[in-house]
Amino acid sequence: MTTSAPTPVTQPLCLRRPALRVLCLRARVARGILASVARRVPVEVRLPDGSTLTGEPATTGRPVLEVVRPTALFERLAHHPKIGIGEAYMAGDWRAAPGTDLADVLRPFAERMTTAVPPGLLALRALVDRRIPTATRNSLLGSRRNIEAHYDLSNEMFALFLDETLSYSSALFDRSPEAGPVTTQDLEAAQLRKVAGILDQAKVTLGSRVLEIGTGWGTLAIEAARRGAHVTTVTLSREQAALAAERVRAAGLDDLVDIRVQDYREVQGRFDAVVSVEMIEAVGEEYWPTYFRTIDERLVPGGIAAVQSILMSHDRLQATKHSYGWIQKHIFPGGLIPSLEAIDATTREHTALRVTDVRAFGTDYAETLRRWRERFLAAWPQVAALGFDETFRRKWEFYLAYCEAGFATGYLDVAQIRMERSGTTTG
Repeated sequence: MTTSAPTPVTQPLCLRRPALRVLCLRARVARGILASVARRVPVEVRLPDGSTLTGEPATTGRPVLEVVRPTALFERLAHHPKIGIGEAYMAGDWRAAPGTDLADVLRPFAERMTTAVPPGLLALRALVDRRIPTATRNSLLGSRRNIEAHYDLSNEMFALFLDETLSYSSALFDRSPEAGPVTTQDLEAAQLRKVAGILDQAKVTLGSRVLEIGTGWGTLAIEAARRGAHVTTVTLSREQAALAAERVRAAGLDDLVDIRVQDYREVQGRFDAVVSVEMIEAVGEEYWPTYFRTIDERLVPGGIAAVQSILMSHDRLQATKHSYGWIQKHIFPGGLIPSLEAIDATTREHTALRVTDVRAFGTDYAETLRRWRERFLAAWPQVAALGFDETFRRKWEFYLAYCEAGFATGYLDVAQIRMERSGTTTG
């Protein structure tokens, strides 16, 4: 099994003799922009000859980004800045220097996401941004295609780096003083704490009728059933559904859990609780009203919804929601991270639901992603044995480190959000 390759980089037309290593005009412009960014960010960008991109002396204590193939890197950045940096890492055009963690290289950029690029260059954003392809719209057919592209990669691959719960969403670590440092806490216990948190938020208990939108590999459904709830859980991933069914049978909970390969828009019936963990990111802004309307319509009077969502600031959402990025091209086609303001506005305009509780824990996601990346890299020989290539390895290393940096700096957040119908707040 192979992975999608980065956009090919051809030799610049203005290179008459490769030995001269003369960059073409577009690459020179890209190099200049990157040098300008590097002056604003405490990361040393080191060229193959040992010099720095800015021409300034090397500085000790800074994370070091090593440029391996300058021409290819600058050409990719010139072709598409938002996608080019990730594709250049996939291709091996740059790397974190030995002894430097990749997330440490990316973190200063994430901290300065809105200030690293000079204002004059930001004004040219519209000239380089690409629109999101219409083929990734989350229609009934498109959603199935988008979900399969990521979640049907290989159950075996995911199992090699996830914990025993097979939870592919942020864990919730114990922040009490007696729990000790987060970095030493058990990941499985933290994932079960996350599941318990959202089930408590939705008041799932003995006899509750629960709809779960986005099955994953079944852990939330199993834990809800262990409380005595009757669970209907839907997913578009056949791979996930098959393994989730095995896990439910192994837990002896077949009579309480109904797993369906079904779009959330096609579910019928009424439920006491609707829960959904990191599913809204795959819905797309166009379908947010449908998603929340469906949740509203599936709840009985007095029912509660609890949604765990990755979040970004509303300003960043407005600035980037129509722009096609590396994550959308290579990891989550059709994906878009909402803001809390967007969730609140959508529910108010299209449903009777109101946000009544928000529990944020973004730094816990940074720690979760750090654990996943360590496990993924440690398990690479086994992952490679499944048929994945080196480009896939670099893609996933970049993806996990990129997201870790986002959560560690507060550029991204994650929260469990309770929603109830207006006038029925339970406290």
